[in-house]
Amino acid sequence: MTSAMTIEVPVLDNPDPKTLAEEVLMSLKYRVGKDTTVATPYDWLTASIKVVRDRIVDHWIQATKEAYDQQEKRVYYLSLEFLIGRLMRDAFSNLGLMENMREALSSLGVDLDLIAALEPDAALGNGGLGRLAACFMESMATVDIPAHGYGIRYANGMFRQEIQGGWQVELPETWLDHGNPWEFERRERSFEVGFGGSVESITSKDGRLERHVWKPTEHVLAVAYDTPVAGWCAKRVNTLRLWSGMPIDPILLDKFNAGDHIGALAESNKADALSRVLYPADSHMAGQELRLRQEYFFSTASLQDIVQRHLSQYGDLKSLPDKAAIHLNDTHPAVAVPELMRLLMDVHGMDFDLAWDITKRTFGYTNHTLLPEALESWPVPLFERLLPRHMQIVYAINAQVLLEARATNQFSGDQIARISLIQENGDRRVRMGNLAFVGSHSINGVSALHTELMKETVFADLHKLYPDRINNKTNGITPRRWLIQCNPGLTTLAREAIGDRFMDDIEAIKGLDPLADDAAFREKFAAVKRQNKARLANLVADRLGIRLDPSALFDIQVKRIHEYKRQLLNILEAIALYDQIRSHPERDWMPRVKFFGGKAAPSYHNAKLIIKLANDVAKVINGDPSVRGLLKVVFVPNYNVSLAEVMMPAADLSEQISTAGMEASGTGNMKFALNGALTIGTLDGANVEIKEHVGDDNIFIFGLTTAQVAERRNNGYNPRGVIEASPELSQAVSAISSGVFSPDDPGRYRDLMNGLYQSDWFMVAADFDSYAACQREVDAVWRNSPDWYARAIRNVARVGWFSSDRTIRQYAKEIWNVPV
Repeated sequence: MTSAMTIEVPVLDNPDPKTLAEEVLMSLKYRVGKDTTVATPYDWLTASIKVVRDRIVDHWIQATKEAYDQQEKRVYYLSLEFLIGRLMRDAFSNLGLMENMREALSSLGVDLDLIAALEPDAALGNGGLGRLAACFMESMATVDIPAHGYGIRYANGMFRQEIQGGWQVELPETWLDHGNPWEFERRERSFEVGFGGSVESITSKDGRLERHVWKPTEHVLAVAYDTPVAGWCAKRVNTLRLWSGMPIDPILLDKFNAGDHIGALAESNKADALSRVLYPADSHMAGQELRLRQEYFFSTASLQDIVQRHLSQYGDLKSLPDKAAIHLNDTHPAVAVPELMRLLMDVHGMDFDLAWDITKRTFGYTNHTLLPEALESWPVPLFERLLPRHMQIVYAINAQVLLEARATNQFSGDQIARISLIQENGDRRVRMGNLAFVGSHSINGVSALHTELMKETVFADLHKLYPDRINNKTNGITPRRWLIQCNPGLTTLAREAIGDRFMDDIEAIKGLDPLADDAAFREKFAAVKRQNKARLANLVADRLGIRLDPSALFDIQVKRIHEYKRQLLNILEAIALYDQIRSHPERDWMPRVKFFGGKAAPSYHNAKLIIKLANDVAKVINGDPSVRGLLKVVFVPNYNVSLAEVMMPAADLSEQISTAGMEASGTGNMKFALNGALTIGTLDGANVEIKEHVGDDNIFIFGLTTAQVAERRNNGYNPRGVIEASPELSQAVSAISSGVFSPDDPGRYRDLMNGLYQSDWFMVAADFDSYAACQREVDAVWRNSPDWYARAIRNVARVGWFSSDRTIRQYAKEIWNVPV
């Protein structure tokens, strides 16, 4: 659902509604091929988008020409995910055309909000990493940095989540069913990608090695699809280039004519698989192989494109680091390091030392996790079979790095082993995090805490070897998407109170801070929040048939389902609260709705079980009349950007409760705070910095610190004793274990609860009592409405610093060496 309220911005080219209506009709007729009498809502959507796309293209071509003419240094952002969501409102708003387009369509009998709701979310990502990449693309255009984003054009994304009987069911995300009116297919920008085969050494007549030639046995094409990304007021339009896999020969006619109709399409299917699904399940070797193929596929296509563009403009590649900054968004594109080396040495004739110098000065790398399983590594036999030349280059790089470390006489044998790009203990594996680190001149974390932990944990030895490489760039969010577009009511209220400057510079929103003490402003703020909550309540009623009271406290935890993010802790507290409400009906309980949303990886058993548990608990609590509506639990299926745009503005309480030391940053915490939600969270990720900005009185902090978590893990933590010492927790765990919430299968959650008793790696039991007490503090503040809204207003006013514009300016100045 969408709000009819909109925000307008001034731009030079702002045609009147009559002109736009005429253009929409022309677009409908000549681009869609429809008459108004037979046009479907999707036809009107496509026609409207293409009218605005034309104006974006004007800015796009101009920006591209200026980048060439002025020989500007470009940023190339490589990411396996770009969670861009719907683009129509984004583009209409950034070009200042929203109101005139609304009026134009209305004159044609078309409701802009209705057709905008038909636009599918682009299925190009899953979580915070992909949404960060999308925010960064918009911010790079806004702060006037010439940039290309590079990724994969997934036909079916990760999956569309449905909940059937409480269980997650994965279905294809068919977002391209009606085409994509934003993109341009660029068949002329196609690059050949090879896999497998052998490597031939070419020697001179005197026996000296001249070069290596990789002879792959498999070949596919990477075909470019370009989407323009417009910044605020269309100051600059950059390019998101996504690669689609296509076969060299679409059909093997000899096999087809011989009657092998399925085998004739084998190569086509193999190419198609490369850009079909995001994150194929890696619980089996076939899934691992496909994922490595995907990562190399988009990395080499992107690098071939970059190199070709650079050569066409500058003639040689020695100047590549001066004119191109290539950034690796996590380890997924880390194979780009040996691939650039291969291109420089094998294709363009450089020696190893020169190629290595150029590579290191060109690449930067952002680390997004300290979780060992998320720091990718590949079995050496798999890597060598698919990419034999790259395996040789990895060994050569590794020799260079290890000899460098050995020469310092500062590293033990164990430290040398940890620096190595090849994990030798157990199955030999290529460590992609180490490869990205050594191949980049800059390695950044995404929050102050995360960056310091990188130095102390996963990259401690590499940091000792290269002490000047690690730096911090705390994440940010684009305020255009996450305030101006998704919360027009609050934006309008802020404009009326402090003027428009914050729309260009979000840090100017600090002008709202004194108004936290203004009773009249608090009332207006509360009215906007209630409107946003009513919108979410209506969405839940429409989709799930659950009736919610917007006057209740809306307590929201939406993010990828993972044990370290501790949705289980939230569920356990909901059960404990449920028991307390039933046991003590005489107390003044504050009505509360606990919302959950997020996807679990298809092969992640416990995460999927937690989704089922949330739905089982919701079924029991929501159906119990003794609760009197004081507590409801809602799991909202298929959480995505468009759903987030409804949930963030409606939240009163933002759940950011990961185990301390395990969340790199988080950006949902920033989106919620900017929309006036108070955070309940641990001192983890960017929560630490949010606390510093909003002040201790305007955030709810609980639980163990990172150091305390480490101390517990290292000194004989006894979770069983902790559970048994906490009556509320013990009762909740027992209820789950005994089948109270799963009468159809009493043993469903026994293993999940046994995991808490036996190990509790994520410190759910250890933090439960602190979390529950903090939630009762939340109740106390919520009871005092003026105090609550004063704190909420201070959150909005004080989190402008968490803008992706600020983050991008820091990247530009301190990593990319690009003027802003």
